[in-house]
Amino acid sequence: MDYLMEKVSVTFLGSGDAFGSGGRYQTCILVEGPKINCLIDCGASSLIAMKKYGVSPAAINTILVTHLHGDHFAGIPFFILDAQFSRRTAPLTIAGPPGTEDRLRSTMEVLFSKSSETGQKYPMNFVELKPSMRSRVGSLRVISENAVHPSGSPSYALRVECAGRIIAYSGDTEWTDDLLKIADGADIFICESFSLDKQIRYHIDYKSLIKKRPALSCKRMILTHLGEEILRHLSDIQIECAEDGMKIDL
Repeated sequence: MDYLMEKVSVTFLGSGDAFGSGGRYQTCILVEGPKINCLIDCGASSLIAMKKYGVSPAAINTILVTHLHGDHFAGIPFFILDAQFSRRTAPLTIAGPPGTEDRLRSTMEVLFSKSSETGQKYPMNFVELKPSMRSRVGSLRVISENAVHPSGSPSYALRVECAGRIIAYSGDTEWTDDLLKIADGADIFICESFSLDKQIRYHIDYKSLIKKRPALSCKRMILTHLGEEILRHLSDIQIECAEDGMKIDL
């Protein structure tokens, strides 16, 4: 079958920052394609967002994690708890930086004591993503590049190939020229823009990003992880911005 003829969609279940600015959910991006229902990041509020927008957790077979901050991965313990109570049987793959499995199990213990010791009735597989390497995660091909965003483990920007489409995502990061590689020729480049013009360490501001835009060869660019400052100036933004619940067909 020609993958290029098959539908791939991207839905922003959460497009906000760590602080719920603008009432938005934390980072959670749904990718749907042939044989894949994948979350890219799963912030603490993600299970709520999924149920609000009618996305069945049971349908998700893969979770990709860019870095180990709570607004990007702390929804997974709730996801796993929901899977236990809903009697999930379908396999789940979680792919992220080194230390993802240990950090997840530690977080589960903090949130729900003894939960990490509960045996699951479905296979749960962990894949370690390494920088500047291509990984096979189910039917996805994933390239991870180092981001500039300390999180106690490597933080990544991701380039995800799904059924012939390329979805690029900055994760959280200061500007790094590795983003040019991640975004090169991508059907969509999802890029964080936490602030308007205030330069905040380990994040990208819009004014700096707009200067880099001509060098980015992606077909379409969408801003996410929007903080209070940039949300107050959305009418002035010249790059498309994500909203919770926004769906895009590629």
